[in-house]
Amino acid sequence: MFTRVLVSSAAAAIIALMASLPIGAQSASTPAPPLVITAYNAGAPTPYAPPRTPWGDPDLQGVWSSDDTSGIPMQRPANLGNELYQSDELWAARQNQTQQGIQNALNAIGTFRGDYARRSFRQTSLIVDPPDGRTPAFTPAGEKRRAPRDRGTFGDGPFNSPEDFTMYDRCITRGIVGSVLRVVYGNGNRITQAPGMVAISYEMVHDTRVLYTDGRPHVSPSIKQLLGDARARWEGDELVVETTNLTDKTSIGPNGNGLRHSDQMKITERFKRVAADVIQYQITIDDPVTYVRPFTLSLPMTPLEGNILLPYDCHEGNLALMQSLSAERAEDRALEEDLRRGVVRPRRPVQDGNPQANGGGRGGAAAAAPAAPAGGRAGGAPVEGDQER
Repeated sequence: MFTRVLVSSAAAAIIALMASLPIGAQSASTPAPPLVITAYNAGAPTPYAPPRTPWGDPDLQGVWSSDDTSGIPMQRPANLGNELYQSDELWAARQNQTQQGIQNALNAIGTFRGDYARRSFRQTSLIVDPPDGRTPAFTPAGEKRRAPRDRGTFGDGPFNSPEDFTMYDRCITRGIVGSVLRVVYGNGNRITQAPGMVAISYEMVHDTRVLYTDGRPHVSPSIKQLLGDARARWEGDELVVETTNLTDKTSIGPNGNGLRHSDQMKITERFKRVAADVIQYQITIDDPVTYVRPFTLSLPMTPLEGNILLPYDCHEGNLALMQSLSAERAEDRALEEDLRRGVVRPRRPVQDGNPQANGGGRGGAAAAAPAAPAGGRAGGAPVEGDQER
């Protein structure tokens, strides 16, 4: 009787514990949802048989881009509820906006020219699950990991070492999700295939992932990598990729910025060529430590104009770290000087580019403090990385 009471008590305790966990934590092994093909723009599916490689796999090869997802927010506006596709009125407005963007780009003058959409899609958000198209809430554990570094050089610091910046600021990686989501430029994804493997190369920060389809197991869970350990398989014409063994150093968002995920995250990707000029790409994020439930983004990728990835020499021109750090040290000296003169003021953030703020420059009072190098954050001028967020 005593044993049965102990067992019953233990079972009740386990049930109570599970009930208190976030939904995502209870369902970390929930299978990723099937592919949602948004490329049809809410129309009827178009029959398509993809070409095959010489060894018989569906051929995904080419240079693909997320440029044509311009205008599609990651999260759906709350007023649209569960509507995955735009109304006719909103759809017409987006098409007009795309055409205007083409004309603006063709007539652009200057050394900087961003990538632009050539066609439009009708999605109201990149997130297709949950049905409301919204990013799930963060768990309490996820909220505890918030840090100024989440915004990197677009935040106010403090910047005391390279660790206070994002991995993108440091030209290391944008992570898997951040490497695909559309930004101002550099949205190319080159897919190449060989027997037993698929490789995908990203244009900006030029990471390359090798996705093995030969059935080999994942590496040891103790081995963590910035882009994780990917294992892939073919399900008919669809490539399914499961990535584990991630670190907690990257984030979910454009260019990999934002609150960092945990090293328990699992990513499931789906690639399917649904037309000669469209690959439907879907990615499911399952991180029960950070989000209360998994969520899924789906987007069409279309051929990149020119069919070539441009070089992205990030480290070679990366002055943002040096200038942000030097601006912070200049502000340290300015604060000390002001205190000696009896001036007490708040610290001026590196994003404050107004030289007259707080009485003049980062010095704060009549005499300006030593400035950061030309082009640094203290002066507000753009440096490498500014325009691509």
